[in-house]
Amino acid sequence: MTNEITELLDALHQGTMSLDEVAGRFRNRSWPSRERPQPGSFLDAAAVDLEDPDPYTPGSYDDVVAAYDRGQLTDTQYAVLVEAIAESDRAKDSGV
Repeated sequence: MTNEITELLDALHQGTMSLDEVAGRFRNRSWPSRERPQPGSFLDAAAVDLEDPDPYTPGSYDDVVAAYDRGQLTDTQYAVLVEAIAESDRAKDSGV
């Protein structure tokens, strides 16, 4: 399944875009959020730990992890892209 993120990752892997270009695009986009309410008690926290993981979300960090797992990203590329996602999220949280 292709989306903006997989297309950018493919371009990086194929060498048609640089890491700086892809990281810049990652910084300037909005990323889907998966925030869950904080558990109110220890039992609630334990129940959350037993739940299935969240389903795959196209156009999200999931695509970056999948590309890394397939060997399409080096450790350095992965670290740069994850930091770019974090910067985007911090900017969104601060209202920038």
